[in-house]
Amino acid sequence: MRNVFLICGLVLIFSCKNEKDKDGSVSSNAISTKVKSHSLSLGKDLSSVNGIRQEYQLVNSQLSEKKLDSVGFKYECDEISGNVVYYSENGTLKVVKHFQADSHFSSTDHYFVNDGKPYFIFKDETVWSFDGGTADKPETKDDVTQQRFYIVDGKSIQCLEKKYTLKSNSTSNPKSENVPNKEMKNCSITTLQKSFDLLMKNINRRDGGNCL
Repeated sequence: MRNVFLICGLVLIFSCKNEKDKDGSVSSNAISTKVKSHSLSLGKDLSSVNGIRQEYQLVNSQLSEKKLDSVGFKYECDEISGNVVYYSENGTLKVVKHFQADSHFSSTDHYFVNDGKPYFIFKDETVWSFDGGTADKPETKDDVTQQRFYIVDGKSIQCLEKKYTLKSNSTSNPKSENVPNKEMKNCSITTLQKSFDLLMKNINRRDGGNCL
């Protein structure tokens, strides 16, 4: 009888040990899966609109928080004043910003760059004009056009546009984030690509000189 109890006890201990080992193995696999999944999430996906948006948001937050190094130049061309800024991280180019303006027009183009090529372009243009009022107190309006280009392998895969007007005498001007985007009929980036190529040719330029 004593031997029977002894054998049962050994079987119970052995079973508990096996269950413990199994639990430990499951926990270890779960941690390994989490680490692998997290590592994969750190990679950039620039082959889809959603992936491009995620990378744009990340880099744009670095831009807003002034975490990127910058260098650039100013220029004058006829009646247009402009400036170009190149933003980089640890020597790697991330964004090229090109601003230009004359008396009634301004435009800011942001080229978000990976491996020296744009994957997202944000174009923001404003044309202002008089809109009533008096000579002493004129009223004005700004016609704003914003365009977003999502680019894969040098070709645009989606182009969005929003337009709205801001009036100096209005207390309820629309906010950009509340204006819906619309698909653009002309989704070509040929002109923007030429402008980007020109900006890259001037990457080592500093203040001075006329035009680009």
